[in-house]
Amino acid sequence: MEAMDRFEIDDTLSDFQERMSKVALFDPLFELQRKKQSDENGQPIEMMELGLLTLLFFFEHKLMRNTKVGVKDLAQYLMRVSEGLLKVDISQWEYLARDIIQVFRPASGKKREFSFFNWESGERQTIYTSILRANAFDSKSNTQFYALDEDGLELVFATKEFYSEFQLSIHQLVLRKQLEKGEFQGALRQINEMRVDVESLQERMVKLEHEIKRSIVSEETLKRYSRLLEDIYARLQRENEEFDELRQFVKETLTRLYADTNLEKQERAYELILRISNQLERVHAEHSGLLQQCMNLKNHALYSAKESLYYTGLNSFNFEQDVAGLVFGLPLPLESMKGVIAPFMKLGRMRSWSLLTLFAEQNMIGGMGEQTPREDSFLEAADEESDLQFALRRGAFFMEIMNLLIQELHEKTEIELQQFIARMGEYGRGHWLDRRSFYDFWLILHQRSPVRVLSMEQKQDNNTGLEDVFGLLGHRVLVVCECSGIVETGTRYQIQNMKLKWGDEQGEL
Repeated sequence: MEAMDRFEIDDTLSDFQERMSKVALFDPLFELQRKKQSDENGQPIEMMELGLLTLLFFFEHKLMRNTKVGVKDLAQYLMRVSEGLLKVDISQWEYLARDIIQVFRPASGKKREFSFFNWESGERQTIYTSILRANAFDSKSNTQFYALDEDGLELVFATKEFYSEFQLSIHQLVLRKQLEKGEFQGALRQINEMRVDVESLQERMVKLEHEIKRSIVSEETLKRYSRLLEDIYARLQRENEEFDELRQFVKETLTRLYADTNLEKQERAYELILRISNQLERVHAEHSGLLQQCMNLKNHALYSAKESLYYTGLNSFNFEQDVAGLVFGLPLPLESMKGVIAPFMKLGRMRSWSLLTLFAEQNMIGGMGEQTPREDSFLEAADEESDLQFALRRGAFFMEIMNLLIQELHEKTEIELQQFIARMGEYGRGHWLDRRSFYDFWLILHQRSPVRVLSMEQKQDNNTGLEDVFGLLGHRVLVVCECSGIVETGTRYQIQNMKLKWGDEQGEL
């Protein structure tokens, strides 16, 4: 272990008087502890605890802005709190309440004195504290009212560790103030205290990991630990952002000191800020490890606990007891029986048909119930010129439909085919519904979804006349998916309803 230099020794002694002033706050409570009192049954009365109850009593009335609180009010409060625990009449409670108040506020009216030796200055000093103060006086009833003074309020706060998990955040705020004021020696010590806080957090994380693996025995505890880890992770993220801001602030301070022309005067400060920068980087690195550790707990420890919970349920499952006994032992109605047995039955098969079967070749039935004869001969090759004319006409028709669809999607983010068809009459395109090609267009879009502009290779391989139609999309992607319902067009055609919307470059919504 390296020997401490003079500066480090001075650091340990800095603010010694301030620390002793915190100790002095508790002195009246220990003075009450030395007082010996007993109730009518001879049972000892713990005066120190009654003193703390007195502080809480006055603190509650301070919150309620009640300024008229005296000895009798305190006696009534203590009697109600101790009801069933101590046998003390109201007159004795008033005596004890007056005794407690005199410890917190001496009868002389002067402040309490607390003497100690100050190792920082090498002298003996005295600290004066005021826990309670006289607040008002009622001359009619000859009643003195009391209220918490500043030191009493600080003592109440000191008896409870408010938000101990936020100690690191508090140290970060103090460090920023010290750096802004140029108190580099105190800032260096503040960073060391932050390092202790981080080490304490590391120990808590290890304990939490063991607790998660050992204590999760139900879904409720699993959810509780999940919320706890989410809160810890959010707090660590905020602290990490504050570390980034502190590091940037230290860097700016270094630059400012280096640019100072009187470098000899700032030599000590420059040396301290360098040490602050190095120590802050180390603490930040250890704190970043906490973020990673918390993430691992969320991703691995909770997942493992969930798996073990699942397999524990499987191993403890007894079919005869949990299912057969329930079915045969209880007179359950038929609906409940289905609910109990359903998880153990085979999955049902759903028969479905393709949308294309709607337009497949069908055998027509004649008037006498006989089917029309099928063509058994081979199909002959069609005229190429007529095929080309058909492709051109169909392509021009598809261009009109696509232009109208793009116009609709400019007004809305998505549209259903049923809504689009319903507006055909408004656009004067009601005759489109009688054409077979109108329905072929939607089937082609659904088959090719997500629809985008064809590349050069695709245009060469698929010379179907649809290249110009898809070219209207530009850089956009059209996504077509089925939705519930059959669209009745009022003609001899029907079609499955579809939803049309713009997608991203991968065709996802």
